[in-house]
Amino acid sequence: MELARHSFTAINTRPPTLFSPSKALFKPTLSLPHPAESHSRRLALAQTLQSETLKILEWGFLCKQLSPFTSTSMGFRATEEAAIPIGETLGESVKLLDQTAAAVYAAESGPWDFSGIEDVTPIIEASARAEMLTVGEICRVQRMLVVARTMAEKLEAAAVADGGGADSSNRYSPLLDILHECNYQSELANKIGFCIDCSLSIILDRASEDLEIIRSERKRNMEDLDFLLKEASNRVFRAGGIDKPLVTKRRARLCVGVRASHKYLLPEGIVLDVSGSGATYFMEPKEAVELNNMEVRLSNAERAEEMAILSLLTSEIAEARSQIKYLMQRFREIDLAFARAAYAREVNGRCPILSSCGSEHLDIEGMQHPLLLASQRRLLDEENGTSASRNHKGSLADFPVPIDIKVNRATRVVVISGPNTGGKTASMKTLGLASLMSKAGMYVPAKNLPRLPWFNLVLADIGDQQSLEQNLSTFSGHISRIRDILEVASMESLVLIDEIGSGTDPSEGVALSSSILNYLKDRVNLAIVTTHYADLTLLREKDARFENAAMEFSLETLKPTYRVLWGSTGDSNALNIAESIGFNLNIIERARQWVEKLKPEREQERRGLLYQSLMEEKNQLEAHKKKAKSLHDEIMDLHNEIQSEAEGIGTREKALMGKETRIVQQELKDVEKQINSVVVDFERQLSEVRYDEINSLIRKSESAIASILEAHQPTDSLYDNKPDYVSYTPKYGEQVLVKGLGNKLAKVVEAPGDDGTVLVQFGKVRVRVNNSDVRAIAGSRKSHATANSLQHLRRQASRSKEYQNLAETKDGEGLLFGPTVQTSKNTVDLRGMRVEEAALELDMAISSRGPHSVLFIIHGMGTGAVKERALEMLRNHPRVAKYEQESPLNYGCTVAYIRAIARVINRVLGSASIHRRSCLNKTKVHDDCRRAFGQSLAFKGDTVKRPICPFQIPRSKARDSRTLPSACCGTKTAISWGNIRTVPLAWSGNRFARFENSGRTIARIVCSGRTVRRTA
Repeated sequence: MELARHSFTAINTRPPTLFSPSKALFKPTLSLPHPAESHSRRLALAQTLQSETLKILEWGFLCKQLSPFTSTSMGFRATEEAAIPIGETLGESVKLLDQTAAAVYAAESGPWDFSGIEDVTPIIEASARAEMLTVGEICRVQRMLVVARTMAEKLEAAAVADGGGADSSNRYSPLLDILHECNYQSELANKIGFCIDCSLSIILDRASEDLEIIRSERKRNMEDLDFLLKEASNRVFRAGGIDKPLVTKRRARLCVGVRASHKYLLPEGIVLDVSGSGATYFMEPKEAVELNNMEVRLSNAERAEEMAILSLLTSEIAEARSQIKYLMQRFREIDLAFARAAYAREVNGRCPILSSCGSEHLDIEGMQHPLLLASQRRLLDEENGTSASRNHKGSLADFPVPIDIKVNRATRVVVISGPNTGGKTASMKTLGLASLMSKAGMYVPAKNLPRLPWFNLVLADIGDQQSLEQNLSTFSGHISRIRDILEVASMESLVLIDEIGSGTDPSEGVALSSSILNYLKDRVNLAIVTTHYADLTLLREKDARFENAAMEFSLETLKPTYRVLWGSTGDSNALNIAESIGFNLNIIERARQWVEKLKPEREQERRGLLYQSLMEEKNQLEAHKKKAKSLHDEIMDLHNEIQSEAEGIGTREKALMGKETRIVQQELKDVEKQINSVVVDFERQLSEVRYDEINSLIRKSESAIASILEAHQPTDSLYDNKPDYVSYTPKYGEQVLVKGLGNKLAKVVEAPGDDGTVLVQFGKVRVRVNNSDVRAIAGSRKSHATANSLQHLRRQASRSKEYQNLAETKDGEGLLFGPTVQTSKNTVDLRGMRVEEAALELDMAISSRGPHSVLFIIHGMGTGAVKERALEMLRNHPRVAKYEQESPLNYGCTVAYIRAIARVINRVLGSASIHRRSCLNKTKVHDDCRRAFGQSLAFKGDTVKRPICPFQIPRSKARDSRTLPSACCGTKTAISWGNIRTVPLAWSGNRFARFENSGRTIARIVCSGRTVRRTA
């Protein structure tokens, strides 16, 4: 079996070795330097201590915080199993941070779709075991390869498009470096796509020549068999052998149904099955036996050929399994980089600056414990039901207190003292997590850019190490772990010890702790220890490599503030805490007397040191306070200046708008005055001219009014609906207001194109609208620049005349219409109506539509009479700018675009009244007014009013009781009603009724008092 027409050669390349995925890179373990004298036990001990430290610092819970931000199953599993990569060297950690920075930058350009990147390892392993893969499994492999190649091409395209900046050439390079040596198996993916239609999960005929021949023969054979059986079934039916022709399949063979009493109609036919009642036999005619046999043979041959194709594709996937696995590992790194970027945005993280040990000091300002921060955010979300509560000012006190960690380059040991529950252990854990996060490429939730050395090992002894199984007391377990730490620690290690020397005699504990700390100052890069032993804080006076820190305690509230005071020593405040919780005052007072007797000199010395430290800090705070006050005064002055300027702008804008409004109103009065003058002249001349000169006089007056209107085109921006094309350009993902959707909120789902349109999503509906119909939300970054802009208003006013001319173009080219989204309000259904009824309904629908809107007309197909009448009306209707078929596949619906011809007349005439004496030609009046106002007009008194109903005519004008008066209607026998063709009218009693040819009354004009009133 050979594949037809296309020849493919599997790429038999081995996974690259220059940057092969190290197993340790995806495990939270760190290796030590490998000196020649290092012992295997020391390495194993270091790995054990590192793993235990990760558990103590709750690294696994921190990794799980990345899980919601992953996009692939591989990345999700890595975060859930705490298997995210941790750099083994300073270079690897910097590379991970660069990848996170590149992902942060890439995410700003829009979302990245990882759908299709899935873990196909089980499929690949099955192919390696020579297990034949199904069509679905092969398609999953192909989809993964195609999506991987597409994402790589998108990254490369983004890097090329971003090449304009000075440093842009390096923004995407960390992500591109991950995929540098990947083999996307394009030939294998193309081969699978050539052989299989994955959208339908079927093997295509072109997969092989044999398969194409077999399926072609099978098709011809099936056509012959189907024709033969249908003919036999029809013959049985005509002979009364079955109620209706029946061709079915039994025992994998096609046959016909026949009554048991008429099976003789198929002589020598084979009975394949019998119905449950026994009344119907399913028989295979003799002539169909060979064709059915051929169908079975061809079906088996087709199945065998398909199995051969699947087997070939399975073997090629097995050959490429190494490259595919390597590709999945690379995209897991890409996914984790984007997850770290999303986490950084979530916690407002800062990129840490790593340095080699000893070259830089440690400086972390305003860092919050990431686990406490996540816990508090989750609680607030549950209480308030929305993530917006994270910014609620009333809950700021519930968030973990930010701490500052500042250690000089020369410092090797920091001793933290302070009260119980004061935050010593939490601060130490925060530093440990900050070190691990920076090594793993994660941003740190801090106020400023954190600076810290790169530590090869983070070793911690925190908590009770008591073990009954190992016969270890609290002190034994504690000191045993410190022994192991001292054995593996190096000059690049960070050591964290909680309550050093505790669990034994205080005097011996102090002595042992002093010895351990003096040993650590020469063996590690940095050691952080907590203690209640005041003697350990005196080590700073003897050696500058020691530093003290204290946890702040408020003597007013008798509660800790959880802030770290660097360079200070702290008291345990055990007696104050005991007093605050209601302990016996007599016992507390006696304890204070014992303290004074046991340590008088030392206590006074400590108080002196503490007082001196507090005074120094007080002086610093006073200086900062003065500086802050000075800055505050400058900011307030600037604020007042800006506010004053803003108020001035608003006042000037209102004055200018008022002036422009008065100018326009005066111009409108002048126009109305000129038109009234023309009307007065017309009325005066009307009584002097002969009857045959009336039409000429009317045309002359109309021409004069038209000249007046043309000479006074509106210029006020208040009447200009033309959008500002250059004021705002939406971006992908923004929330905007769309004019055509009733100024509803919508989301931009596709960047604006060259054609001046943008794709927005409103609910579940996506629609493409003009850029000019899109507005920024008030207060947003885009709208802020154009708000309250006088120049913007003047630019709109200057273009109103241009827009007016545009709105009155005959063909409607260039008109601005809303998005063509069909709703019940903009749809008229004419199906099932007679032609005249449909015409009346359509005319009312067009009249009711606003300017620059659309109308969907459902006229159906049928005989085509309604459609022809509707299209004729649309062609001739003055309010229809243009019309078009709704879609190439829907011939029963037409979309009409409604213009606003009467906007000038509406503005000038106001109440829209026309003197009757100036309009003796009622048909002409009717057409002109309908063109002006989009609806029929009615006489009332001496004027023609806009409303359709009531339609009143003075009865005294009716000279003939059988017809409408000619003075009120251009003809004595008929009247033009709306946009419907003229129909006869006749008196019926006291009703003047209008009939169709069928005689069915569709409207009446009822005689009531001195008027003839229209009724439905």
